[in-house]
Formats: sequence, C-alpha cells, structure tokens
Amino acid sequence: MYLCFFNARKIFLATALLIITLPVFAQEIGVQLYSFRKQLPGNVPGMLEKISKMGIKELEGGDSYGLPAEEFKSLLNKNNLKVISVGADFQQLAKDPRASVDLAKTYGAKYVVVFWIPHTDAFTIDDAKNAVKVFNTAGKLLKENGIALCYHAHGYEFGAYGEGTLFDYLAENLNPAYANFEMDVFWVKHPGQDPVALLQKYPNRFPLMHLKDRMTGTIGNQKGEANVETNVVLGSGDVGIAAIMKAAKKAGVKHYFIEDESSRSVEQTPLSLAYLKSLK
Repeated sequence: MYLCFFNARKIFLATALLIITLPVFAQEIGVQLYSFRKQLPGNVPGMLEKISKMGIKELEGGDSYGLPAEEFKSLLNKNNLKVISVGADFQQLAKDPRASVDLAKTYGAKYVVVFWIPHTDAFTIDDAKNAVKVFNTAGKLLKENGIALCYHAHGYEFGAYGEGTLFDYLAENLNPAYANFEMDVFWVKHPGQDPVALLQKYPNRFPLMHLKDRMTGTIGNQKGEANVETNVVLGSGDVGIAAIMKAAKKAGVKHYFIEDESSRSVEQTPLSLAYLKSLK
C-alpha cells in the first residue's frame, strides 16, 4: 500500500511539474488572415496550404477572397483550418446585427469582432456612448445565437476621460454578458498604455488577442495610425510579448492570433511562431 502511495505521489509531482513548465505555446496560436491580404487574393488554395504548413490551425477572417463561401470552407477543411472569429463593420452591426450572426454561422465562428468605431477627428465620449449602445444591443442578439461580440481597440480610445480614459468608459459600460474586447497588444502599446496592466485591470474581458510587435524606437500616438513596416517578428520589438503572454493566460485570453501587417508577413510569421514556442 505504501509503495502505491509513493508511486501515486511521484505521478502527481511529475504532472504538477509538467504543468508548471508547460510552454506558453501549448496555447493554440492562430493568425489573422489580414496578415496575408496581399497574397491570398492571387492564390487562395496555395496560401491556405502555406498557412497550414506553418503549423497554424486557427484563423480570424470572414472573407472568402472571391471564392464562393462553400468552396473556401472546403479549402479550410482540407488544410485543417478553423475560423474562430469574423469581422463586422460597426455601422452594419448597428443596422443589421443579424447579418453578423449569419456570417459567423457560415464559417462556424464563435466570435464577431468590430475593428473600428467611426469618428471625426478625436474620439469623444459621445462616440463611446453610441458604441456602448450599439455593442450592448447587438451583443445581446449575438449571444442569443451562441456568438460572442468583441471590440478591437486601435489606440484612440485611450484619450483622457474623467479619472481614466475613454477605454475605461467602454469597459465599465459594456455589459460583459454581451460585449467584451480583443486586445491588439501593438495598439495598446502604441498610444502609451501597458498591455499587462490593462489585462490585470480587466481580467476575463479579453477573450481574444492579436499578437503584434513594434520596432523599437517607434513613436506612438493616440490616432490609431502607424506605419505597417514597424511590425516586426514577435519578441524582437518593444511591446513586451513574453510578459504579455504570461499575463494573458492568467487574464483568461482564450484565442491568440498573430497579426503581421508588414510586407514581410510571410517570412516573419514562422519566426514569430518559433519565438512563441520558445517561451516558458
């Protein structure tokens, strides 16, 4: 009996050690198809095959790049690729949220993401209040259909408001049952914010994350503007990817997508994956 207990204890300790040392890359890493926006239209089958051979299984998308949806889905299946989230235009979501439900269901996606809130010049509290109304309303419909809504900030939301920022207003007024966020770590760093601190401030509000690094020395702004060529291989820039990945696991991030908007995305994405795989 003692021997059985001893062996069971050894197995428990070994399992615990494995969990503690499990690399961050054990979390599935996907890609935002916008990274290959220049390559996909000319050769959808070939590019999807190349993405799959990189070791990627999860995608963020929503476009079939000129192919009938069923043909595109067939290519996804052939390459063992799964669409996790699809994009939605803010104004279309406001007018016809059902269209986003239909798009998500077409691809079997569980998330709909809005990437931009229209505004003139600086983003204002009125823009934020209107967004809260749209997101809470549409998010309720999406949830009733088994789909979650997320908003992807681009930096302009971090303008000062009250004792915090306009992003704080969004986070505090969006009903977490209906609308949450996709964190793009570049677009948190670029306006002068700390991605780790934001994850810690709002745990479980970022189910999705864009992984993107920034060339060291790049000057940021709160305009949602940046030179795409400042996107560099993960781990080689100033965003702090290693610390973010540790914080993201604790904060409840469920899906990660590399988004490389540079002209070097095809070459850089495998290097970024290798960096993530090296993290402990």
